[in-house]
Amino acid sequence: MAVVKQRRRSVAPAVPSYTEADVRTLSATYDEPAWLLESRLAAWELYEDMPMPTLNDEDWRRTDYRHIRWEEADRIITPNGATLDTVPPYNREPLIGEQQGGLLIFVDGKIVQHEIADELAGQGIIFTDLRTACRHHADLVRPNLMTKAVLPGEGKFAALHAALWTHGVFLYVPRGKAAELPFHVVMYNTHPGASLGHVLVVVDENAQATLLVDYASSPAEQHSAYIGATELLVGDAANLQYVALQDWNRDTYEFSYQRARVGQNAHLDWVVGTMGGRLVKSYMELELDGLGAHGRMSGFFFADSEQLFDHDTQQNHNAPLTVSDLLFKGAAKDHARTVWQGMIKSLPNMQRIDGFQASRNLVLSPHARMDGIPGLEIEADDVACSHAATFGTLEEEPIFYLMSRGIPRATAELMVIDGFFDELLQRVPFERVRERLQAAMEAKIIGQ
Repeated sequence: MAVVKQRRRSVAPAVPSYTEADVRTLSATYDEPAWLLESRLAAWELYEDMPMPTLNDEDWRRTDYRHIRWEEADRIITPNGATLDTVPPYNREPLIGEQQGGLLIFVDGKIVQHEIADELAGQGIIFTDLRTACRHHADLVRPNLMTKAVLPGEGKFAALHAALWTHGVFLYVPRGKAAELPFHVVMYNTHPGASLGHVLVVVDENAQATLLVDYASSPAEQHSAYIGATELLVGDAANLQYVALQDWNRDTYEFSYQRARVGQNAHLDWVVGTMGGRLVKSYMELELDGLGAHGRMSGFFFADSEQLFDHDTQQNHNAPLTVSDLLFKGAAKDHARTVWQGMIKSLPNMQRIDGFQASRNLVLSPHARMDGIPGLEIEADDVACSHAATFGTLEEEPIFYLMSRGIPRATAELMVIDGFFDELLQRVPFERVRERLQAAMEAKIIGQ
């Protein structure tokens, strides 16, 4: 008798309990300009018309988030008692260079420290919180905020973010200016509930900048959601180095959209590190829009316990003579699960493009699971595009060799795992960022 395989059905996820009144109240509380309220309300209409993603959606079929308790996680965090002392020195210390061009620290969405070097401000460089930028630099923010990179119509969580974002950073570097000193942003949460942070970077033609964003939260159990967006706009012949490090506590659920647009002969070096959170669903897209655009994406992740990390990356070659290079390396132990879904796309007649993507995975427990799904959609014939996904476990031979030299087994295993990540870490151009990632890896291995 033939067995009929039934299609898996998904119970609809619960929906956050926001209303249009919440959007209006948020905007009124901060006395936002009329154009911003209009933008929020338009996004809210999209949000109401969209269904919550389910396991029947291709992007989400490996990522079940139905155990989130929205009755706790959808309360927008209020910055009661937020002070700079709340943020550990570990998160405040510079990770790029000895001197910072600017520092912006948020605690529960409230600014607790804001600095910018006089020499950079004197060049017309703007580094401020997004709400202030909307009031005082609307000519720069309004044309770029969720209109060119991340769009509200991309999904339920993108629309929700556009309607209710609570805080953010705005970095603008004018044409021909080079911000020689790096910028540092810390978004630190101490209370349970929802945080909706935004990063908007505009590096104009022939300009240059380096930005690091550090996402973290206090280790206390607090059921939370981070619903974020990152927009990187890199003008013609411009250069941007962008690093995002994430170490939420183990009761935080992240849903984020990140997209970069890279102009003609421009360069983007994009580094991400994912260590924290109960569940992470992150879309990362690289749009190579101009002739000769270059983009490099380097991703580090390590999941343990029952963490679930899902990175969905896309490299879109929208112009000829463009180059993209993606490497994601990760490990999983205990009962953790990771997913990487990657795609390289080219438009028709976009000739002489070079695209590469690789996902390297190290499985450290028989109960851990790692999925890597690379993909190509090429509509041109003069291209050099390739992809790979590999999976492995700790090999006994190098461990035995190190033990034969008197090294304890635990140390030998750590050395082998460190060697696995070395290829990825060598792509990170900043020594202290590499050290931060190595320290996170070692803490995961020894169970701290």
